[in-house]
Amino acid sequence: MVRHDIVVIGASAGGVSAMQEVLSGLPVNLPAALFVVIHMPPIPTDLTHVLSRSSTLPVLGATQGQAIQCGNVYVARPDNHLFIENDKILLWHGPKESRHRPSINALFRSAAVNYAQRTVGLILSGTLDDGTTGLWWIQRHGGIVIVQDPSEAQFNEMPQNALDYVDADYVLRLKEIPSLLVELANGSNPETVRSTGT
Repeated sequence: MVRHDIVVIGASAGGVSAMQEVLSGLPVNLPAALFVVIHMPPIPTDLTHVLSRSSTLPVLGATQGQAIQCGNVYVARPDNHLFIENDKILLWHGPKESRHRPSINALFRSAAVNYAQRTVGLILSGTLDDGTTGLWWIQRHGGIVIVQDPSEAQFNEMPQNALDYVDADYVLRLKEIPSLLVELANGSNPETVRSTGT
């Protein structure tokens, strides 16, 4: 039984409200750590504060060398890639990847390589295709791939691109995602769902 306790989440346009809905459904005792990249301008933002209003879990801005703890939500800082390795956070002001810094692909790839089957990758509302390659890495290393149902996404290009190139384990509406994350974190592996059809 594998506990999927490393959850990496990527979003772009429309992603803040989508992330708020996911966080609002998660319990305070979630036995997993969440890592979030939402494409934002390279200037200081109050994203951590905005997300914390919808979350019973602590929402923290990622810092260099920070120890990873289950039950926390770590948010990428503007203009820095976010990586996870050896149960710590690494930040890097490196070249843009997929036209973005932070890059969803960069976070997802680091999770896949370092945490393999423990990793869950989730793509929410957004434009273009950042995150698709990262999901492929997660699946290649035995992790779980979840994509928001494009039919309900405020901007469906990012979820649809992911589905065009990766065989997702779950394609769900936002309201269905929190309970699945809880089950996966606790070691359950529910039957895969390609579409809710609703």
